[in-house]
Amino acid sequence: MNPFSLEGKIILVTGASSGIGAQCAIDFSRMGAKVILIARNIECLKQTLSKMDGTGHAYYSVDVTDFKALSRIIKLAVSEVGKISGVVHCAGISSVLPLKLVKEEDIDSIMRTNIYSAIQLVHEVTHVGYYDKNDGISIILLSSIMGVVGESCKSLYSFSKGAIIAGVRSLAVELASKNIRVNCISPGVIITNINKNARHIADPEQRKELENKHLLGLGETTDISNACIYLLSNGARWVTGQNIIIDGGYSVR
Repeated sequence: MNPFSLEGKIILVTGASSGIGAQCAIDFSRMGAKVILIARNIECLKQTLSKMDGTGHAYYSVDVTDFKALSRIIKLAVSEVGKISGVVHCAGISSVLPLKLVKEEDIDSIMRTNIYSAIQLVHEVTHVGYYDKNDGISIILLSSIMGVVGESCKSLYSFSKGAIIAGVRSLAVELASKNIRVNCISPGVIITNINKNARHIADPEQRKELENKHLLGLGETTDISNACIYLLSNGARWVTGQNIIIDGGYSVR
């Protein structure tokens, strides 16, 4: 039996309308999972669904920073699809802003989206009856290499992603007795449909500079979805509280 199969599992993915989240949903379905897709953009969720294998998936439009709505949607998803086997929290925002230009609303926005939503999501999916205590549940929160190393003008983003890494360690300790595993993944720069036209990717000189910082070049969305498949699978049953760095060598240069 393939220890990395997701056959029979139900995986909830936030940020499933694009980028890493969409890739995760697609690849999980190809590994046999039923997937609960969550994002704000309903049309993009439908596009993701159209690329998925299998049946029994469901999608829901919700803003992960609307905690009451998120709670209702998760309850609905469990009733319609079934108990959750795994969670991958991809929803989040980035920020490139010099410290002297940071305003209170900038802090509120990134912390609510990147930190508060993660805490609330874990709180919701670990309710009694939302997962099978015997089978357990694997929770993956997406952090970033910016939570591990520093870069100019990335302080807000680094604060938010570093908090995820720290929080995962404590959550892993607190929830292990309930058969809940909690890990995070810290990607380097990943090329997505959203950022491929951004200046740092589209401009040849800037892209070359960025590529030189990643020893193996820039990453693809499948580099992250493959790692998630491992952490969600029974093959990772003895892994919790870890930050898996997938950055093409960025952090060791």
